[in-house]
Amino acid sequence: MPCRNFAFFLTACCLVSLIMPTRQARAAGGELRITVVDRDTGKPIACRMHLKNAKGVAQQAPKMPFFKDHFVFPGKITLKLPKGSYTFELERGPEYAVRTGHFTIEDFADDEKTIDLHRAVNMADEGWWSGDLHIHRPVKDIELLMEAEDLHIGPVITWWHERRTWEGKQPPTKPLVKFAGNRYYQLLAGEDERSGGALLFFNLDTPLETAAGMTEYPPMMDFVLAARKQPKAWIDVEKPFWWDVPIWLASGKVDSIGVANNHMCREQMYAKDEAWGKPRDKSRFPGPVGNGQWTQEIYYRALNCGLRIPPSAGSASGVLPNPVGYNRMYVWVDKDDFNYDSWWEAFKLGRVLVTNGPLLRPLAENRMPGHVFKGAAGEELSIEITANLSTRDTIDYLEVIQDGRVAHSVRLDDWAKANGHFPPVKFRKSGWFMVRAVTTNAKTYRFAASAPWYVEIGDQPRISKQSAKFFLDWVGERTAGLKLENPRQRAEVLKYHDMARTYWQDLVSKANAD
Repeated sequence: MPCRNFAFFLTACCLVSLIMPTRQARAAGGELRITVVDRDTGKPIACRMHLKNAKGVAQQAPKMPFFKDHFVFPGKITLKLPKGSYTFELERGPEYAVRTGHFTIEDFADDEKTIDLHRAVNMADEGWWSGDLHIHRPVKDIELLMEAEDLHIGPVITWWHERRTWEGKQPPTKPLVKFAGNRYYQLLAGEDERSGGALLFFNLDTPLETAAGMTEYPPMMDFVLAARKQPKAWIDVEKPFWWDVPIWLASGKVDSIGVANNHMCREQMYAKDEAWGKPRDKSRFPGPVGNGQWTQEIYYRALNCGLRIPPSAGSASGVLPNPVGYNRMYVWVDKDDFNYDSWWEAFKLGRVLVTNGPLLRPLAENRMPGHVFKGAAGEELSIEITANLSTRDTIDYLEVIQDGRVAHSVRLDDWAKANGHFPPVKFRKSGWFMVRAVTTNAKTYRFAASAPWYVEIGDQPRISKQSAKFFLDWVGERTAGLKLENPRQRAEVLKYHDMARTYWQDLVSKANAD
């Protein structure tokens, strides 16, 4: 293909070749001005770019927020690049189609290009509002980062270990910031990450004075109780496999649990194991995706104990190699009622989806996740489930999970032929169910899942003996592995272990299911 100085190739669903005219020479290497617009409006939109040279080295853009292998920009950018070949991916969260392509820079090239991004789904128009609960990026960049990922809720971790933004300063008296009409970030989110695992704290009036480093003392539960004294506090279990999870669950003080968490990265799993958490059985959960399966099994076991805790999602962008919003959640709020507070209120009700890829929007009898179906003792409930699904990835399977087991596994084409209907789930006893979609990605666990719906038959909750004993045994393992020599400190920590052991022993004795 003839070209004097510059060639640009762009791919969406098919390959499009574009030849750009050259302009007045400037310097060795070349200059490319790119404008990215929304296909529907024709207006420039913020987005994320993964730009690599021929050696696969990620390229940065001057003055634009860069992390690991990508940068974001507000819709217009000038790239000054050395002579050579480049590949790129353009994204704006999962609701837009990805644009990929490559171009060649020759010496003294000076060109410009407009690229459109197509919004395939508008989740907010359907009442689903996006959020990422684990963001470690600089506050000065957060608005552009959120716009580039089409994210609506973004608490920013500003206190964590020794990284304490407000050290020696007065914390902001108005930490909640609204911008761009319907986007919000909050400046006092924090993380307590130590030997027992990690907890995320949101909507506090003042930061907590947590301990730094991988220590056992003071007990993490001390800070949980301190946070609970603040009226709007929300406490998230960052991952289900941290060693102190049975203690936190037994306390009844946590609000959500990270099912789509930062072990799941865009191009890889963070580690082959569970870091310093409770390790999985790799014969049951092998390979890179095993960690994601283990994460979900633990969450299902908590639900099987009668706990009603919604799932959450977080990317840890700024620490782990994820863009902001890679692991994200959607909370359903009526379009006319959406604001920061209503999002958290609906989150509490369990109207939640979590995803790092597919956009799954299921309903059960036209009810959102979190709904409680009730029946009289002896009655059988048959519940119809439907869903909409949009995906950029190949779906391996769609499943209905009932009481922790696969009730229905449906091939995508069969589900499509059924107009988005799943086989009904039937209950004669209390329990729960949810829907998930898992992709064929072999490098990372890429999936989508709803929060549970709950079923109450009579006045008898369902408590699984196996699951309660699972957490009881876990507490024993945690206590046996506690490394704390100071007798007074050890006693202060162990009182929470003892409380948790009593809680799980009581559930084992009350169990009415396997």
